[in-house]
Amino acid sequence: MDHKDLTIGIVFLFQTTVGILGNFSLLSCYLIQYYTKQTLKTTDLILTHMFTANSLIIFSKGLLHTMRAFGMERFINDFGCKFLLYIQRLGRSMSIGMTCFLSVFQAITISPGNSFLLGFEVKAPKHNGMYTSLCWILYMAVNMIFPLYMYTKENSKNLTYDSDLKYCSTPGYDDLGSSLYAVVIVLPEILFSVIIVWSSSSMIIILYRHKQRVQHIHSTSVSSRTSTESKATCRIMALVSTFIGFYALSSILQGCVALTYKPGWWLVNITAIISMCFPTLGPFFCEP
Repeated sequence: MDHKDLTIGIVFLFQTTVGILGNFSLLSCYLIQYYTKQTLKTTDLILTHMFTANSLIIFSKGLLHTMRAFGMERFINDFGCKFLLYIQRLGRSMSIGMTCFLSVFQAITISPGNSFLLGFEVKAPKHNGMYTSLCWILYMAVNMIFPLYMYTKENSKNLTYDSDLKYCSTPGYDDLGSSLYAVVIVLPEILFSVIIVWSSSSMIIILYRHKQRVQHIHSTSVSSRTSTESKATCRIMALVSTFIGFYALSSILQGCVALTYKPGWWLVNITAIISMCFPTLGPFFCEP
């Protein structure tokens, strides 16, 4: 085995192991809390969906790239490869959607009592289950477009080429496929990212104004409550900031891979490592 393949394989294996342990440990904590107390805070419920989505990304992408790095090129057939790619896209879409929902909900929660968002603060927890269920159903349906498109393209007379994953074949470039991907996947992700940045900025402003109002109040109860709210919000903001940073970088790198006919070994692997950073590190910003 090549030295660089062994090194990348160890990196992917480490990332996958840490990510799975982090996401599953927090999922277990939330599930135990739910079955013992029969209730979960809205933010915790959103986080359970986010960690589930992160686990899908780590399982699918981590498995594919780890096995490839260790030279197991034929460990999975073509159907299995496309299924893992589907799971990877589904997990990415849900992770972005839940991060957006979490950021917006937290911004609404800490908004002033006289804010126009007060009505949403009351209604949001009641519709949380419906929103997350619709997200799963919608993204499961939307991401089915691409496996079906790949199947149709491969059975046509158009030529295909082997991607750098070696055991997965990808249809050749065409305008329809690129336009479809941009409209169905890229544009909603950009929209969600803009909303995340807006809500995060709103939280910063709200916290700053709140701190200015209470800085002369010396009541222990108020100080304790303010401290608790601030810590919880800061954790969410750290999570969102990490998401935005790694997502922006991975999107740029994935764009480079998509625009390159046969991307290089380093580009493909660095892109995969960066895209797995948020699912791996995310749970460590949200300890219950």
